[in-house]
Amino acid sequence: MKVLLAFFINVVFNFAVGLLVAKFLGPSEYGRFALMLATAMAVQTAFLDWIRLGATRFYSERSRGEEPALRATLDVAFALIIAAMALGTALLFSTGVRFPLSHGLIALALGAAVANGLFDFNTALVRARFRDGLYVKLILVKNLLAIGLTGGGALYFGSARMAMIGGIVSVTGSVVAARASLNDSDAEIRLASTAVARRLAGYALPIVTANLLYLCIPLGNRALVTVFYGFSETGQFSLAYDIGSKVVQAIGSTLDVLLFQLAVAAHDRLGAGEAKRRIGDNMAIVVAVLLPACVGIWLVLPSVQALIVPAEYRGPFEALLTPMMPGLFFFSLILYAINPIFQIRKRTAPLIGAAAVACVADPLLLLVVPHRHDTTGLAMAQSGAFMLAFLALVAIAGASRPAWPRLRDLAGTAVAALAMVAALLPLRTHAPSLPTLVLQVTLGIAVYGALVAALDVAALRTLAVVRLRPIAARFQIGRVQGAESGLRISRVAQPSIIRRPTRAKPWRR
Repeated sequence: MKVLLAFFINVVFNFAVGLLVAKFLGPSEYGRFALMLATAMAVQTAFLDWIRLGATRFYSERSRGEEPALRATLDVAFALIIAAMALGTALLFSTGVRFPLSHGLIALALGAAVANGLFDFNTALVRARFRDGLYVKLILVKNLLAIGLTGGGALYFGSARMAMIGGIVSVTGSVVAARASLNDSDAEIRLASTAVARRLAGYALPIVTANLLYLCIPLGNRALVTVFYGFSETGQFSLAYDIGSKVVQAIGSTLDVLLFQLAVAAHDRLGAGEAKRRIGDNMAIVVAVLLPACVGIWLVLPSVQALIVPAEYRGPFEALLTPMMPGLFFFSLILYAINPIFQIRKRTAPLIGAAAVACVADPLLLLVVPHRHDTTGLAMAQSGAFMLAFLALVAIAGASRPAWPRLRDLAGTAVAALAMVAALLPLRTHAPSLPTLVLQVTLGIAVYGALVAALDVAALRTLAVVRLRPIAARFQIGRVQGAESGLRISRVAQPSIIRRPTRAKPWRR
């Protein structure tokens, strides 16, 4: 339940911060902010994400005690990479090469990459040890600081530069606030090992390479928008992609930190066969959650745009996010449903092939999609590239004979999603308003949830019953104990109540 709380907090705050920054900066300045953020994500993925991935796969409560060299190696590698990035940036600036962003904005983007990398690394350590309370604390503090510093910087200064500084401080501040709980006293620097680093890099670098290739697609498309349409249109394109991807990725990453760690634990305790089965079950759950989420976002998009999206972005926001949604869905399936097949086996090199398919497909699709006077063609090509990468990765994964989700679960998910669409589609044409949005969300959850429960899709009903049974038992025990306690009190009190009227009073003597 604590992980679900963290998921809800993260989704709401990411959504709110993104919209606040876009509103207060305006399309042109937000275009600069979005380009900085995309650069930061690319740098983080390229240089720091392998450390997070290594911690997710190899770090645990057991390894913390038995193999302190693992944590020491992760810490030392992070520090060395930051030092190398700082030196490389100084050398790059000294060459005089010009970039779409100024040197100051590039430096801030690199600072954001380091801050986000530090946060993701530490949350990976926390989740690997199943410390849910600390995980919620990190998420909560980071998002509260982001509302005040990132949103406040955009409001007070109206500057992409100050908003980015606020974001860096908020992410770093959450780690500093929990620093005492994040330390491993046994992981001394002298224990760091190049052999351990090679093992981590051999596992993680193919994943990093694939993710970096995927990031090149939206980053390259934003650069094309900036060159041909200007920063204002870049802001329009970026807001649609950023909001959509933040919501979908928040859902997917929350599922991943919970489900993949269960698969890793199954591998450690029960062997590869049980881990393989767990991955197949996880895929069914990921599809059962992501499909209605993505379809639901599209169904409520008119009301969301009218109620929440800043006025300067309305119109293009819905027009761009609609063709982007299929790509966000397939990309999330790649990361959180198919990639774990390779990650649990520690054979991650094939992931690069599917990412390369996406990078080749995006520019080719740009040649065949309908050409318009806006950027919807880029959004369509981007979605097509992610879909082709998903199909390629499924084909590659099939060679290893994985445990796929049951056809019954996938069919049940599709049926429930179609029923939700049939129920909500008439409401999509209603005048956008808060009552319409509330009705859509309530009805969508009710219809989809009822069918998922009836069909027991991905064993979610069974899982819910198992989770709720101890709570119900504790509640029942509490009621019984309360009743027994009340009965004991009444029995103790009864004699005094009976005797009290028979006592002789002084005035009667």
